[in-house]
Amino acid sequence: MAERTPKAKPAAAVPGLALPAAGEPAETPRVLVVDDDERNLLAVRTVLEDVAEIVEARSGEEALRHLLKGEFAVILLDVYMPGMDGYETAQIIRNRDQTKRIPIVFLSAVNKETEHLMRGYSMGAVDYVFKPVDPIVLRSKVAVFVDLFAMTKEIQRKARQEQALLDANLRANAERLRAEQELRRAEQRQAAIIQSLPIILYLEPLECEPRWPAFISGDLVAMTGYEYAFVAEHPTLWAERLHEEDRDRVLAALATRKASGRFSVEYRWQCADGSWKHFHDQAVLLRDGGGQPVEFAGTLTDVTERRSLESELVQARKMDAIGKLTGGIAHDFNNLLAAVLGGLTLIERKVPLAEDQARILTMTRRAAEQGSDLVGRLLAFARRQQLAPAAIEITALSGAVSDLLAHTLGGLVALDWRVAEKGLWSAFADQSQLELALMNLIINARDAMPDGGTIAIEAANRTVGSGTDGLTPGDYVVLTVTDTGCGISPAMLEQVMEPFFTTKEVGKGTGLGLSMVYGFAKQSGGAFRIESQVGTGTRAQIWLPRAPQVAPEQNDTADRRRTARVRPLRVLLVDDHDGVRTTTAALLRDLGHNVVEATDGAGVLSLLRADPDCCELLISDYAMPHVSGAEVIRQARAVKPGLPAIIITGYADAQSISRRPEDVLVLAKPFTADQLTGAIAASVPNARIKDEVELKLASAGA
Repeated sequence: MAERTPKAKPAAAVPGLALPAAGEPAETPRVLVVDDDERNLLAVRTVLEDVAEIVEARSGEEALRHLLKGEFAVILLDVYMPGMDGYETAQIIRNRDQTKRIPIVFLSAVNKETEHLMRGYSMGAVDYVFKPVDPIVLRSKVAVFVDLFAMTKEIQRKARQEQALLDANLRANAERLRAEQELRRAEQRQAAIIQSLPIILYLEPLECEPRWPAFISGDLVAMTGYEYAFVAEHPTLWAERLHEEDRDRVLAALATRKASGRFSVEYRWQCADGSWKHFHDQAVLLRDGGGQPVEFAGTLTDVTERRSLESELVQARKMDAIGKLTGGIAHDFNNLLAAVLGGLTLIERKVPLAEDQARILTMTRRAAEQGSDLVGRLLAFARRQQLAPAAIEITALSGAVSDLLAHTLGGLVALDWRVAEKGLWSAFADQSQLELALMNLIINARDAMPDGGTIAIEAANRTVGSGTDGLTPGDYVVLTVTDTGCGISPAMLEQVMEPFFTTKEVGKGTGLGLSMVYGFAKQSGGAFRIESQVGTGTRAQIWLPRAPQVAPEQNDTADRRRTARVRPLRVLLVDDHDGVRTTTAALLRDLGHNVVEATDGAGVLSLLRADPDCCELLISDYAMPHVSGAEVIRQARAVKPGLPAIIITGYADAQSISRRPEDVLVLAKPFTADQLTGAIAASVPNARIKDEVELKLASAGA
């Protein structure tokens, strides 16, 4: 195959041919010249080389191969060629889909008759050029087809570009639609989050008197109980519902916000249902492009729960601090009380007293017991007191408390006990502390009604499920004390359970009453709640766990243990406090025991090593220099295994003494002779002397 591709001018050189658009390479039109004569090929190429790119073929077969490789603007086809002539070649070209639309111009030196011309047109020719070729005619005819080809390609190119632009536009619209949908979803999520949070977003005009927001986002109804439309209709609502104690401070901060450009203040605000909430209100000044102030943008946040938690934390820290203080004081104070009460007991047991002397002794004992009660109240507040919980029948409790308060309430105040005789559960708590707690609540109620009235004390069964604040799920007995007195303001209600806080006049209250009730209820596994409204009255509730069912014989055993008698024993007593040791030793001797005294652990161990049988029972103080009572017992048992022992202590939480052997009882100071005897009976096997009932039961069993 012989092919020559002479350099052709760009398509733009042809008149009327448009340039391709930027971004798409120019496509030079090509002309296929088919002739078996080299001279004819040279002549055509010379005439058309500046019109289009010339591709030469010397036979019909070669022409068909070129047509398989690309497109042509026009085909110049010689009619008579050896082998496949022009008519046959044209017929094949017209029968192929890829080439049937390419214009064919026949080159012919003979056969100008109409019959031959019609045959050529029928084979697909669009024109004839007769040899010898006239350059002007050939150039003119070919230029028309080249220009048509170029314009067709330009139209196709523009169509492709338009389609590409359309596709790009569709993709952009789809992307924009997706972005808008995602934006709407994000806005919906944001709105849902804002709706679920205790926060309101607002815009407020620069000059606004009275104050009211122009735009609100958030759940205004859930936070305040008011619809936005109602707020807009009552622009003075915000200022009117401010807490009286906060109003001046908030309005002063509001007056300075324009100058400072910002505003942040926390205050109490009364909601539609009458409750008070703590709000944190903050805003910043928005400015336009020229720096001129436009409006305030702010947030209103409900911080009530946070303030409540902060208050509880402060209360817990106060209780912990006072608890540590009272726990340390209790040890020393109880040692002093143990010595005093022990000495008074010995005087009462050993010395015959005249009536006036016995009265003085009773007054002295009462003063010491009041000191012990004061320690108990402090420890109850700190939740560090050693309690002796037991089943309490509320009906019997009501009678005991009424008797205690018979001469205290006066004639203007009456007690109304609303206690069901049947079906009411027993409470599980320390009875003496519960009596003291009820007395405190009733006396507070009396003081709140100076003109007299009725104090209602109600008992009810309650069952608590999960999710109740401060209470473990289970059964509870609730004691409610209600008065119709002056009530307590919301601000003071948050402080009434703080130690030493009182609403009474100086000299008329210690500030320990409600804090003691709170500590006692918490330590007993329950809760203390108080509600009050100024001018209406106060309601205080003590929640106590329901007492477990106890077999009657267990109570009988406990009663016999409290009234037990023991045989004389050899007792080794160790206490570093001279007063407590002396009175305890004297009390033991008065009970018939043989007592050997030691001042420290080293003395105890020295006596035991010298004579392991010198004692049948070891009674040791817990807090002593160098070595604790628990360690003294441990070392003593190394010398004499199985030695019965009792620890006596002035610490508050006696049962939590560390490293105490499990079979060692703890007796809290100050203690009575009966309590000491009961501890001895429980600690020393076969020490208790059986009473007549037990002897009869033993004989019947035998």
